Amino acid sequence: MQVFIIAGEASGDLHGSNLIRALKTRLPQAKFVGIGGPKMEEAGLELLFPSSDLAVVGVVEIIGHIRPILKAFGRTTNWLRKERPDLLILIDYPEFNLQVASRAKRLGIPIFYYISPQVWAWRQGRVKKLRCLVDRIAVILPFEEAFFRSHGMEATFVGHPLLDVVKAEVSRSEFCNKAGLNPERPVIGLVPGSRKSEVSRLFPVMAGAAEKIFQDRQDVQFIVPLAPSLDPGILESFNHRITRLITTDPHRQSQMDKSPNYPIIRVVRGQTYDAIAASDLILAASGTVTLEAAILGTPMLVTYKVSPVTYFLGRYLIKVPFAALVNLVAGHQVVSEIIQQDVTAERLSQEALSLLRDDSGRKNMIKDLKEVRNALGKSGAAERAADLAMELI
Repeated sequence: MQVFIIAGEASGDLHGSNLIRALKTRLPQAKFVGIGGPKMEEAGLELLFPSSDLAVVGVVEIIGHIRPILKAFGRTTNWLRKERPDLLILIDYPEFNLQVASRAKRLGIPIFYYISPQVWAWRQGRVKKLRCLVDRIAVILPFEEAFFRSHGMEATFVGHPLLDVVKAEVSRSEFCNKAGLNPERPVIGLVPGSRKSEVSRLFPVMAGAAEKIFQDRQDVQFIVPLAPSLDPGILESFNHRITRLITTDPHRQSQMDKSPNYPIIRVVRGQTYDAIAASDLILAASGTVTLEAAILGTPMLVTYKVSPVTYFLGRYLIKVPFAALVNLVAGHQVVSEIIQQDVTAERLSQEALSLLRDDSGRKNMIKDLKEVRNALGKSGAAERAADLAMELI
């Protein structure tokens, strides 16, 4: 028995790995092949193409990245035609996955979608395509089940898979001591995303905001929990020359300036949840990290910035009132969203300082984030999704 699975981004790699493990307990002799990252490969996926070559956001960005996308599509469709697997599992990444689904449908391959495309947010016409191509769909946001069922699709809310993986492994004091931070002083986490394009747009602004915050409050400390898919050197290439950037990796130390007038930004890898849990506040790229911070109960400011063309198109296509998932799940604004031309070091620093000073505001946000976490359902999403997938085999 063969199962082909596609996850085009870092978050999909994590959730795909847990789904593979859940399916292996049910199908111990099955072979898993597909597109994914290191976590899925570790779980037993035979890698046909690495997902790191496909992770981009925005119309313009995709056009500039078209060659590896076409290469992955060609390899995938050729494999499906030759091997005819018993099941195709798609994880988010709709522009690519829906094209693959169209080819698989013609071949008579059952199709299971885990973590649905956000068609409720924009280009709702894609629901018709999903309905024609996909046999079952597992959704992970509480409002998605009713949306898809209203469009005639067999959708099941399985809970959010982050509930199984998002937890701090060490205490705040232990993490701070290991990372070279003082646990008695405020910590701000800078989380610019997992894609190079996101980091290139957001990290320089976040570093600039850190400098402005430091000028006002020199007791504040800064840390970057770098996505595993990114090399630490990427921050050096985008960083202001005046900010001191230090990695906690003993094999790689970089200091851009030794002036005491600018903050040290410490960089850690493999400790994302510990870093977010230890932070009093994070500046976060809009995306999955907002839900991760909500689960950990960490206050945040959310930023979102894409190419001008992508943003212009998005203004007319996007049908939801918020950019941040945490606000969408809550149904009202829980965290501030700083978008596009407003994403400046001055604006980020002002809002961050205001939130640090407003203790009652932070407590109210933490209370609202707890409600968001409760709305995400119960742990065990991968197990429930595996049970649904088994119905198609």
